[in-house]
Amino acid sequence: MFNSQYDCKLDPKGRLVLPAKFKAAIPEANGGTLMLRMAEDRCLALYPMVEYKKLENKIKALSIHNPEQRLLQRSFFNSVVDVELDSSGRLLIPKVYQSYAGLEKDVIVVGNGGRIEFWNQENYSKNIIVDPADISSLMEKHLI
Repeated sequence: MFNSQYDCKLDPKGRLVLPAKFKAAIPEANGGTLMLRMAEDRCLALYPMVEYKKLENKIKALSIHNPEQRLLQRSFFNSVVDVELDSSGRLLIPKVYQSYAGLEKDVIVVGNGGRIEFWNQENYSKNIIVDPADISSLMEKHLI
């Protein structure tokens, strides 16, 4: 499971060093391949294979004969790319993915349960609840 947030840097070649805590949380059986997706709210989502396969199986189970479901399948698979984690714990983020999320030098790396998210600071600030009272209120509304 991934949690917490880290301030990271994207090097000029588009490589990002994954925080050691996140790298250690990726199952060994996963190997070095991870799946990167253009995700909701203009962030990037990075999945270990086991988590990605759960999502992929749900998408593949949709009906290709239903226009809306077919559109979802096509759009989902078009927005995913496999990336390799090198021996230094770096991954190369393709330019089109950097552009989609507005990533430049400074990247906020956030654990979100089964996935890791990459954000630019401005967009992340718009998509997070800062006040603990607001978080508690939403937890009460949705978890009870």
